[in-house]
Amino acid sequence: MLNFNQIPETPKFFGRRKGRVVRKAKQFLLENMLPQMQVTPKTDFSAEAIFGGPKKEICLEIGFGDGQHLYGQALNNPQNGYVGVEVFQNGVANLLTLISGIKEGDHLPESIDVHDFKVQNVRVFDDDVRLLFKALPDDFFDKIYLLFPDPWPKKKHAGRRFVNPENLKEIKRILKSGGIFRIATDHPVYKRHVLRTMHEDVNFVWTAKCGDDWRKEPSDWVKTKYQQKAIREGRRPVFFDYKKI
Repeated sequence: MLNFNQIPETPKFFGRRKGRVVRKAKQFLLENMLPQMQVTPKTDFSAEAIFGGPKKEICLEIGFGDGQHLYGQALNNPQNGYVGVEVFQNGVANLLTLISGIKEGDHLPESIDVHDFKVQNVRVFDDDVRLLFKALPDDFFDKIYLLFPDPWPKKKHAGRRFVNPENLKEIKRILKSGGIFRIATDHPVYKRHVLRTMHEDVNFVWTAKCGDDWRKEPSDWVKTKYQQKAIREGRRPVFFDYKKI
């Protein structure tokens, strides 16, 4: 049985937690809106507890960046529930801006209620996903997204890449049988790393049917600013879908 009061030991995190100064409107959202959408390692993870009822699919996005993909998926699929994880404070604030529509320069309300917004099927963990893993039940998610993670291209930093055997054990555990683990990257080193590492894991099978499949956007894809920047700079993204077997 899971012990929701036992918070895992803090793993070493590499990367930014905060960038430029968070301005007034986004700070307001972080202080007043985020707590209404937040999950923690003590949360009771069931569809009823976190979304108020059953969902057709429950999906996890690890490192949602500025929130464009997560917001787009939730907007397009209100029948599903989405848990987004992002340690970068500015990215979390941007997701809240997308959902609320409240921007810098707007008159800020005295209070805010997430039930007033069209997108109500997103929950947020604003810290390292490894702190959340032990609280997540087995076979909980239908899809897990890892989109454009830091490639850590230098050989000496390879151990920092998210796609590694230790993390894949947790992905396998929390993903339903037949569920999809989607990885997108535009970096040649990470492409090779994903192909090699996932090929060695017998718990997943690559769903590509032909040589060009991984270069095509999935049918339900939501474009991101990072993806568009990569294309402008001549880096071609690829999309890996791995099915848990």
